[in-house]
Amino acid sequence: MPGTGFDIYRKVPKDLTQPTYTGAIISVCCCLFILFLFLSELTGFITTEVVNELYVDDPDKDSGGKIDVSLNISLPNLHCELVGLDIQDEMGRHEVGHIDNSMKIPLNNGVGCRFEGQFSINKVPGNFHVSTHSATAQPQNPDMTHVIHKLSFGDTLQVQNVHGAFNALGGADRLTSNPLASHDYILKIVPTVYEDKSGKQRYSYQYTVANKEYVAYSHTGRIIPAIWFRYDLSPITVKYTERRQPLYRFITTICAIIGGTFTVAGILDSCIFTASEAWKKIQLGKMH
Repeated sequence: MPGTGFDIYRKVPKDLTQPTYTGAIISVCCCLFILFLFLSELTGFITTEVVNELYVDDPDKDSGGKIDVSLNISLPNLHCELVGLDIQDEMGRHEVGHIDNSMKIPLNNGVGCRFEGQFSINKVPGNFHVSTHSATAQPQNPDMTHVIHKLSFGDTLQVQNVHGAFNALGGADRLTSNPLASHDYILKIVPTVYEDKSGKQRYSYQYTVANKEYVAYSHTGRIIPAIWFRYDLSPITVKYTERRQPLYRFITTICAIIGGTFTVAGILDSCIFTASEAWKKIQLGKMH
């Protein structure tokens, strides 16, 4: 037929081919191997991969230089009317008894208190602390033993493939500490960005923590304990990005698997068949 000279996939007549048991076994193994690799690649293709990178920048420039903070802490031996939150930083902010977006829940029949608050801090070194500084009258022996349920910064990230220190102090238990001791939690806050497949970004903050416990005296010699959270920001930003393997790469890989497997299997079958034919000729030679 005209044009058949261009056919690079020329066919061999079936009566010129010879099926063998070895070829059948290799063919079955070859198909099973291709199926296994195909399923592995398909799983990788439909699974979202999260990659991370580090860079120096302030990722959330639209925040107005603020970071949202969520604090949840229980003081089982301090009355709610004595508990207060104070905030200060290097920009001159000094707020005693912060009450916006916060509430106090009595514990142990009013003996203790659970403080829950949402507030913002400036992106400069500073501190916020739970103390009795805002109380009308200072108690004689305030008990600052406590349990921290939550301390987080920025948006809450609940992503399966990201395991970061977004609530590093969650579960911190200081109930067996000296009741009159002050507690210093020194935090290094690391900006974190999470970008999903659609390009939407969420801004959060991880942090590392070191702590110490000590007894602090006022200028009058009285012990005035407090729970201090002293923070500083890292210039390094961690970015997590969701990625999925491109379709063209998946198709290329599948073609490579099929082509490579059949090629290797063909070479193996040819070697076995050639060796088998040579052995038969040797045996026939011995018989004659």
